Amino acid sequence: MSLGKKLAAEFLGTFWLVLGGCGSAVLAAKFGGDANPLGIGFLGVALAFGLTVLTGAYAFGHISGGHFNPAVSFGLWAGGRFSIKELVPYVVAQVLGGIAAGFILFHIASGASGFAIDPNAAGAFASNGYGAMSPGGYTVAAAFLTEVVLTAFFLIVIMGSTHGRAPAGFAPIAIGLALTLIHLISIPVTNTSVNPARSTGVALFAGPTAISQLWLFWLAPILGGLLGGVIYKALGKD
Repeated sequence: MSLGKKLAAEFLGTFWLVLGGCGSAVLAAKFGGDANPLGIGFLGVALAFGLTVLTGAYAFGHISGGHFNPAVSFGLWAGGRFSIKELVPYVVAQVLGGIAAGFILFHIASGASGFAIDPNAAGAFASNGYGAMSPGGYTVAAAFLTEVVLTAFFLIVIMGSTHGRAPAGFAPIAIGLALTLIHLISIPVTNTSVNPARSTGVALFAGPTAISQLWLFWLAPILGGLLGGVIYKALGKD
């Protein structure tokens, strides 16, 4: 498969992940408001993120490997499953896909009467954050630890479910369910990133506070991805 096709698949897969996951948070999580709640809530948003990865992996995995996440690309490289020559192009394609999805989502959301983004509100426009920008008011240390550990385990699930000895054809299901579980754990802490492209795609539209905290949602997931890749590489040796 040509690199161009791989990058297009990564762009589209990341676009789908951000549009589906963040779109559910922005458009559907609290639909109807507190007085008439019809929204899907945390559980629905967690499931939406899992479904985007599951469906995206089946759609694009045979083309690009279905990373859709810079932390996954770094982790697979650390685990010996991905060439460093394609690492930077993959990350660029993923970030562009995330930003494109954020752009589309912003214009969809702004079509509702009274739509406005409070740049100082926790989780504004599905952004990630810590401290006052954390949905549960968690500290920067708690947010960092959460993102590192959960991304590391995400990589372990990805590498394990795609191993040659794993049952064939079921990897996207395991990966999608893992991402759902990750969101169920960490939405209150950081609004769940484990994906720098997802964080960047909405932070650019959420405002300066979200952008100022974006460093953590690049550093921690990539560190976690590298850690998970190294751990599974060691475990996977015969």
